[in-house]
Amino acid sequence: MGKRRAGRELLRSLSKKQKKHLREFGEEHPFYDNFGYNLDISFCKPRTELAQSEDSDKSSAESDSETEVEQVSGYHKLLATLKTSPESESEEEEDESESEEAEESEAEMDSEGSQETGEAEEGEEDKNDVPEEEEATDTAEQMLSQEQADGTDTSCDPRHGVIEEFTDVKHESEFSLETNFMEEESGDCNADRRDSSSSQALPDDPFKQHMDKELEEKEIEKMSTLPKTSSQSQWPRLGQVIFSSTLEKQKSLKADKEVDVKQLHLHKPLESTWPKVNKQFLSAVDKPIDSSFTPLQRELFCIMNSYRDLFYPERNALTNGEEIRHAYCLHALNHVLKANAQVLSNNAKRRDRKPGTDTDDHRDQGLTRPKVLMIVPFRECALRIVHIFISLLEVNDKKKIDVSNKKRFKGEFGSDPEEKPPNLKRPEDYEAVFAGNIDDHFRIGVAILQKSMRLYAPFYSSDIIIASPLGIRTVIGAEGEKKRDFDFLSSIEILIIDQADIYLMQNWEHVLHLMKHINLLPLDSHGVDFSRVRMLNLNNWSKYYRQTLLFSALQDPQINSVFNKHCFNYVGQVAVRNVPLTGSISHVVVQLPHVFRRLEADSVTSVIDARFQFFIDKVLPEYRDAIMSHTLIYVPSYFDYVRLRNYFKKEDLNFTHICEYSKKAAVCRARRFFLKGEKQFLLFTERFHFYKRYTIKGIRNLIFYELPTYSHFYSEICNMLKATDNGVDATWTCTVLYSKYDAQKLAAVVGIDRTAQMLQSKKNVHLFVTGEND
Repeated sequence: MGKRRAGRELLRSLSKKQKKHLREFGEEHPFYDNFGYNLDISFCKPRTELAQSEDSDKSSAESDSETEVEQVSGYHKLLATLKTSPESESEEEEDESESEEAEESEAEMDSEGSQETGEAEEGEEDKNDVPEEEEATDTAEQMLSQEQADGTDTSCDPRHGVIEEFTDVKHESEFSLETNFMEEESGDCNADRRDSSSSQALPDDPFKQHMDKELEEKEIEKMSTLPKTSSQSQWPRLGQVIFSSTLEKQKSLKADKEVDVKQLHLHKPLESTWPKVNKQFLSAVDKPIDSSFTPLQRELFCIMNSYRDLFYPERNALTNGEEIRHAYCLHALNHVLKANAQVLSNNAKRRDRKPGTDTDDHRDQGLTRPKVLMIVPFRECALRIVHIFISLLEVNDKKKIDVSNKKRFKGEFGSDPEEKPPNLKRPEDYEAVFAGNIDDHFRIGVAILQKSMRLYAPFYSSDIIIASPLGIRTVIGAEGEKKRDFDFLSSIEILIIDQADIYLMQNWEHVLHLMKHINLLPLDSHGVDFSRVRMLNLNNWSKYYRQTLLFSALQDPQINSVFNKHCFNYVGQVAVRNVPLTGSISHVVVQLPHVFRRLEADSVTSVIDARFQFFIDKVLPEYRDAIMSHTLIYVPSYFDYVRLRNYFKKEDLNFTHICEYSKKAAVCRARRFFLKGEKQFLLFTERFHFYKRYTIKGIRNLIFYELPTYSHFYSEICNMLKATDNGVDATWTCTVLYSKYDAQKLAAVVGIDRTAQMLQSKKNVHLFVTGEND
């Protein structure tokens, strides 16, 4: 009974969002680690792990196994070999009550005496902890099941969003494009119709030019077979811009120094609301010349409004993140308002036409209604997007728009101040990325008419879908599943992927899965009027008209691959390609020799095995000596982490390890062992650093098994060496492994000039020294 009572108390301590994540996936969100469970990461596996989900579902993702089978040849099937034994798990699990918030504090390692006592107590209770935790998990599942059995309304509870997902069915007729007319949308019938007809008559409206363009079979064949031609241009704010296109005779695009809002063909009421909404960013700009855009927004919107694909890899959550969000929200809303106005105007024309007359001029729709898909990492991002939409639609304080289900939306997507993580010192960029509600499993449909907005609209009645990669992935499903749906993606005209770099830390496989299922012919008609469907949709040419806007904080081969291989816009692509001149190594403040060691590999696929072999043959033997203690090995890939951990166990090396799935008590114990020198090596994953940003004390030797995904992580990890500077002379070392396939990551760390030299040089070892005496 005591164990069951403890389980109930632990369950009550969870927030609604944590309970939701627990019920759906059997694990906590990686950001929260106050409650330990055996992990089932079928949807939260890093990167390409989803491919092995069928094989690895039966295995434990806690990754603390003692009896794993190493398969060097089958590298990407490593996780399928994991088996969790009670003995090994008992070594890693501790009573949660003994692991207090103190280990998260940066001052936790200062009071070493008190910690030794605390760790000893934790170690004693560790052995008897596994059965209790398992029973607590069972109790948690029983209690969540009981809540449903009691007849409570789970459809309104965020915890049960996947099982009983709420959709707004009350306002279907009010937001139906088929049954509404232009004059019913506004009080001033004639004015609105005049505005609509005049906007459609403008031949230079980018929306009309893009959507009314009729491609020929020859052009489609050319885009499918011929390579793209590219050209470069230097823009004042964006820098080096690469234009690429397959079709010839494309007009060159130049950066406008000044932008008149009236010449942008913004739909009513955006002309009047945009300057007010964007005013907060203009105050920081020096002497704006009667412009409602910042210099960055002006150049980005110039590209967006031309309906070209865009890849901007310099998004920064601290500096320009909100500027960019406002710009793409303006573009998406402008597109939706124009498309809906066209449909409503044609509805009136079809109603007023003479009987017996049939015309083919009113093809103004896709096979399904959703036009814009916005992929964002957290609920907080969706909340901000919807607030921007509302602000752009409200002309003034007197004319508030009607937003259905607004209260529910704020409750599910807003953040509870009581649920904030402990008030610890973290870098500014961390605070900016993880602000607000950071749940990463959500999706919501938004329907918009000029004076009203409907949240939680069913997807097939939505104009805009806002979702996380995981949220959209669970709807699309996998081949063979009975309940799956991706027809609503068939007629997406604008795809916006914001903060793409974060998906590398979540699960990039979800993004690839989405790109494979977008703009496919639907399996069902979904009640569409085929006489209103554009020919481009009927010909299955939607992907050639889709505009993709991709924003990231860095350039990465996987992100580049999506932009190059999954974007087919007939207008062409625009990519910002600025090269880093200095690199993050210039931000290392400790005096430290950096030894960069190049390894040779014949192909991208062979570099994984080549790196492992190079490490165990050339690098690790130099650090086996006891004098090379306090060695931290930074491992970006979870697969590499598992492989190294298995090898270290096999070789019986004195090591400890921390990954994103490690429990708080195990993390605290590993940090202490490493600080005291009781463990010679510490295996440390990049995803753990991304989600936690703990300062690891006691480092004397650093090994970067692979260059970090985020360049500033390199300087952060190197600067951790000063955390244990106690006045004693210490010889610090830093070794970095790289190959010719790491050119982008290497340039972000050492700069483009040094990168060129290091990749072309006959020497395989290069030395840099940082510090005050340089």
